Amino acid sequence: MRKISQICHSESAKSGRRISKTRSFADAQDDNRGVKDLAVVILAAGKGTRMKSDLPKALHSLCGRPMIWHLLDKVKTLEPKKILVVVGHRKELVQKELGPRVQAIRQTQQLGSGHAVNQAAQALSGFNGRVLVLYCDTPLIKPGTLRALVRDQQKKNSDCSLLSAEFSNPFGYGRIRRTLDGSVGSIIEENDAGPAEKRIREINVGCYVFRSKKLFQALKYVRQNPKKKEVYLTDAIALLAQSGKVSPVLSEDPAEMLGVNTRKDLSRIQSLMQKEILETLVEKGVLIRDPRTTVIDADVKIGGGSTILPNTVIEEGSRIGKGCRIGPFARVRGRSRIEDGAVIGNFVEVVRSTVGRGSNIKHLSYIGDAEIGRGVNIGAGTITANYDGKKKHKTVIKDKAQIGSGTILIAPVTVGRMAKTGAGSVVTKGTRIKDGAVVAGVPAKELI
Repeated sequence: MRKISQICHSESAKSGRRISKTRSFADAQDDNRGVKDLAVVILAAGKGTRMKSDLPKALHSLCGRPMIWHLLDKVKTLEPKKILVVVGHRKELVQKELGPRVQAIRQTQQLGSGHAVNQAAQALSGFNGRVLVLYCDTPLIKPGTLRALVRDQQKKNSDCSLLSAEFSNPFGYGRIRRTLDGSVGSIIEENDAGPAEKRIREINVGCYVFRSKKLFQALKYVRQNPKKKEVYLTDAIALLAQSGKVSPVLSEDPAEMLGVNTRKDLSRIQSLMQKEILETLVEKGVLIRDPRTTVIDADVKIGGGSTILPNTVIEEGSRIGKGCRIGPFARVRGRSRIEDGAVIGNFVEVVRSTVGRGSNIKHLSYIGDAEIGRGVNIGAGTITANYDGKKKHKTVIKDKAQIGSGTILIAPVTVGRMAKTGAGSVVTKGTRIKDGAVVAGVPAKELI
């Protein structure tokens, strides 16, 4: 159990290697050279009952993408040989989000974390490398942290390296009990901890790197916990600590370790993730005038020199070029493409569309399923009527065309190069306006 509201700050540790929260992206890239023979197992079979939803926890959205997507995006940077996701509740929905490089492993009964990991034993039967085990509900963990954990296991050749953190109020987390040499002796879950153990502030994050053979050998000897009737992965770690070595890697950034159990947790983590997304864009040269009112999804890309004005929403993998100006009160979605130097102004919505280099859509317009060329000017109040009640249709506006204010384009429509529409024109379905032509009226007719 993880409770965000109880996390205050990370405190200094007496032993164990730390992961600095100031690690740079370049550092993380350098670390990647040391990652070899790695498989990843992500546990995503749970119902997430405290989310009060029938949707699997792994699929709840964070900054526009399912929670599982964020972890997969990060572990792929490690270039593992295999990525396995243990699925259970509504497995078919989770499998749709995994992609071709990821193998789903089914857990038919929810019998605990150890049981879930053991479902991957057959898929990894011939694998002799390292296994990184993660929970799907820790989406803020950084690639650099994962690399550091893998490197720790490589360097020490431990049976397991695990990620830990220190919280001033560790209620709900498994406590790490260390041996005299600083290694991990055991992990005591909250429900099993006595008074002295509950005073331990170093907690188990739930992120591990194991030697593959050692992991699955230990799991063979783990029995169900008598209180919860579940097989704990942490009991396998206790066995490994007795026969070999378990190394803790202490993180300095508690926010990175936060887990999602409730919708309240989800909301707080989304706020942290959104802040990180905006800061990353600013570092790349994007001007964001008001971060408090700006919403940008995790998979959006924006070129340097662009300006994002207040109350703007950019979603669903859209791409904004260099030197663009978006907003205020604009919405770009549906994996739209806004090319260099284009302007999407106030109260404009763009969906599933391409807007060419240097084109302007400055006021009060809806652009859906459109392909707009370069140097086009879209007048205020323009509507692409893309839906006929059954299907959505495409509007094509070629280079340097000018669309008059209040024009309605009933798709499918093609507006030729350097063509013009008069203010208030209604261009009917199937119309193809010739290059350089001028049309006006209701319905729009070519002017002679």
